Amino acid sequence: MKIIWILLAAPLLAQIDSDRLVHAGSEPQNWLTYSGEYNGQRYSLLDQITPENVKNLELKWVFQAHSTEKFEATPLVVDGVMYFAAAPNHVFVIDAKTGRTFWDYEYKPSREARPCCGSVSRGLAILGDTLYLGALDARLVAIDAKSGHPVWNVEVADPKLGYTITHAPLVVKDKVLVGVSGGEYGIRGFIAAYDAHSGKEAWRFYTVAGPGDPGVKTWQGDSWQHGGAPAWVTGSYDPGLNLVYWGTGNPGPDWNGDDRGGDNLYSDCAVALDADTGKLKWYFQFTPHDEFDYDATQIPVLVDADWNGRARKLMMWANRNGFFYVLDRETGKFLSGHPFAKLNWAKGLDEAGRPMRVAEVNPTPEGTLIYPNLYGATNWYSPSYSPRTKLFYIPSWQNSSMVMAKMPAEFTPGQRYGGGRSRAQEVGRRGMENTPVEESAYGSVLAIDPQTGDRRWEFKMRDVTASGILTTASDLLFTGGREGYFYALDARSGAELWRASLGGSEEAGPISFRVEGKQYISIAAGSALFTFALRD
Repeated sequence: MKIIWILLAAPLLAQIDSDRLVHAGSEPQNWLTYSGEYNGQRYSLLDQITPENVKNLELKWVFQAHSTEKFEATPLVVDGVMYFAAAPNHVFVIDAKTGRTFWDYEYKPSREARPCCGSVSRGLAILGDTLYLGALDARLVAIDAKSGHPVWNVEVADPKLGYTITHAPLVVKDKVLVGVSGGEYGIRGFIAAYDAHSGKEAWRFYTVAGPGDPGVKTWQGDSWQHGGAPAWVTGSYDPGLNLVYWGTGNPGPDWNGDDRGGDNLYSDCAVALDADTGKLKWYFQFTPHDEFDYDATQIPVLVDADWNGRARKLMMWANRNGFFYVLDRETGKFLSGHPFAKLNWAKGLDEAGRPMRVAEVNPTPEGTLIYPNLYGATNWYSPSYSPRTKLFYIPSWQNSSMVMAKMPAEFTPGQRYGGGRSRAQEVGRRGMENTPVEESAYGSVLAIDPQTGDRRWEFKMRDVTASGILTTASDLLFTGGREGYFYALDARSGAELWRASLGGSEEAGPISFRVEGKQYISIAAGSALFTFALRD
């Protein structure tokens, strides 16, 4: 690990105490958490940039991270200073107005780290004057935000077994929460909380039920020991209920459930945990006994709204399995669910929200065409909810079919534990000659009415929508994708109002902030961070 002083020390920042995090929405000039606020809405109250003047956006600065890995980080902005992490675990602190570097700190993860899907770091958390980084070798690192000096460094899990951390931590009160990646290696997933000052573990919740937990009965034999269910995207928090909400990944092995009969709790779930103790209050499982790799690691979006004439605390969730859900976030009660993409693995949802499976649609040794495919109808890319339009915006992929082929799976510590493979439309092999195939696939932004599940509009792209979404108080929506264009859309109609070609795939969430009275928009693309504002 090393610290590189490039220009000057970062300016002193006001203390980021837990009260500021709870009321982050009252500081629209800043972006204090991974999702902007604890509610996960990715909605900004800033309105200087409007549908009328967005055509006058111009590039103000570009920061080159010089990383050969995917740049998936969402920056934090605190009082004019920007904090972010580039892959694999390189922290930068820069002037949010000019892009000028104050300092950078590079943590060198152990060579034993074995991430499944690229060496990525999606962001940081902040409390007081300390930054928190989840490292690729499954360590949690505290860093002084003024100087870049490490404060403490603790092991969360053993990287030799496939454990990693790829997401931004979540600070709640005096604790730092992280989940682990590594489901492809047969880990036993968990979410853990650490004392923000000392790094001492405060609690741990296993996302795979084990002995003493009633949920262990949903695992055949001792299959729970390697059950996967990683928690690799940042959760949300309701301070009023003191509940943390987190999504969990698929069970292991991914595509062969023969030896793990049962629903396999708490894989593919939304879990609600007491923030002080980690005790499970409720769970909702989206895809029981998943054999499609439908990780439920999307961002839980918390909304207070009327539901059937009654004020309720809601959770909205666009799931990788192709259904859009609304739950009561106090109890976990299923309120509604509607498909938002083509799917063939389920006929619908029953009154409790459980999918009604199509019996003949499962991975087989010969291969089965599954919609949506293993990448899902959406994935980890952040959605957005606008309290103005009352619409939920999904970065979606209307994907082409994929053959899911089941294979034997034998667990070996630190080795892949997938139980199958996927092939893109290899029709004509192994008895698949008569299987219908749809060739078209495209990315899109979908605007969904949560009350009805109806699609209000769709904005299509040529390639996968891998970017998160930002909405603003002026009814703008910002998003990008792998084709390299960064868009501003009308959040009410979906009309394209502006675009910029950034020359690289956007696989992170855009943010908005204000410095010295000017509103800025930032987005990571390729290996660079681009920041726009209105023409002076």
